[in-house]
Amino acid sequence: MASESSDPNADDQPSAAAGEGDSFAALFAQSERQQKSGGRVRVKVGDLVKARVKNIGTSMVFLVIEGTPLEGVLDRVELCGPDGNLVANEGDIIEARVSALGEKRDVVYLRRSMRKGTSGTAELEQAFKLGLPIEGTVTGANKGGVDVSVAGLRAFCPVSQLDGRQVDDTSAFIGRKLSFKITKYETDDRGPNLIVSRRALLEEDNQRRAVATREKLVIGAILPGVVSSLREFGAFIDLGGLDGLLPASEISFSRGVRPEDVLQVGQEVSVQVLRIEQTDDRRHPEKISLSLKSLTDDPWQSAVTKFPVGTKVRARVTRLESFGAFAELAPGIEGLIHIGELGDGKQPLRHAKEGIKSGAEVDVFILQIEPARRRIGLALREREDVVDAEGAAAVRHASGSLGTFADLLRAKKSG
Repeated sequence: MASESSDPNADDQPSAAAGEGDSFAALFAQSERQQKSGGRVRVKVGDLVKARVKNIGTSMVFLVIEGTPLEGVLDRVELCGPDGNLVANEGDIIEARVSALGEKRDVVYLRRSMRKGTSGTAELEQAFKLGLPIEGTVTGANKGGVDVSVAGLRAFCPVSQLDGRQVDDTSAFIGRKLSFKITKYETDDRGPNLIVSRRALLEEDNQRRAVATREKLVIGAILPGVVSSLREFGAFIDLGGLDGLLPASEISFSRGVRPEDVLQVGQEVSVQVLRIEQTDDRRHPEKISLSLKSLTDDPWQSAVTKFPVGTKVRARVTRLESFGAFAELAPGIEGLIHIGELGDGKQPLRHAKEGIKSGAEVDVFILQIEPARRRIGLALREREDVVDAEGAAAVRHASGSLGTFADLLRAKKSG
């Protein structure tokens, strides 16, 4: 909390501000002149305002409140991070709450949060009334939520208010020092009864960030994001106050990719916006569909060069069907081993699983490749009737496509 000399309600406040030097005295005088010369723009205690940093002193900061001729005063410590270094510079715009009005309302006193080392019920009550964030340490879990130590007092945070998403394990939060907002403040014979919420602060922050994100949100845009959660069907990406869904099918060109095998919560990624659908949900007014694989090269674009007809390739069996087995030649590229290529050839198979196992690694030969249709025909044994790469090239040149197996065979025989 601010010291007595910087308490906005203290009688000697103006003299404390003057102690910053002649420059601060001049700022005060300028503020008074502005108030007297034009129409007054009033603010009230508890208002959330935007203010531009005008002057940073040794203990106080002077700001100009946006949209008004008013000037605000803020304790310098409120512009410092955990390491004591300033997190804002002159000219920057910050948000703060009006905590008090100076004499004749010529000066507006601002606060951004409760100071470290806060103690006393009066300070906590003010934080409640102004909606200021407070710092607390999660000390234990109980039925329905967690206990939080705030300024030496016990507060309770319901599990639904502990995070922006559903929390399944509250024990993971024990010992963590977090910011909360007091949502209920009552007193009785035993002292203050505090209910706090972390979710409220997270949602307020998301709303502010979402405004900037929506300005960039168009189909095709490439945006930075952070993986916020993983599901079987995909991953949710925090784009900055807005969440988008990255479906599993859009993570990679490889088939059957599991999100947890490629991504992890907290990972920074760049994604492309595929679709934006408006909804009637006020909290989530849009559904955003994202893609990761669209930012990488399509492996099929170089498939003909990499896997010419007749080439021997090591492949891994990925799927078994009644008509054959699919095998992955490279990430995102699969070929089909027809069921006729499986078994010993003496007795026809009813299903590919009778002739090969899923996950098996085998050598295959490229029989045919059709990049436009994303199809590759494979064989387990080298075939004399397979057109070599040179012959296939001749067919492509003459017809503009690979043609059918019959085309390839006719080209080989005529040669």
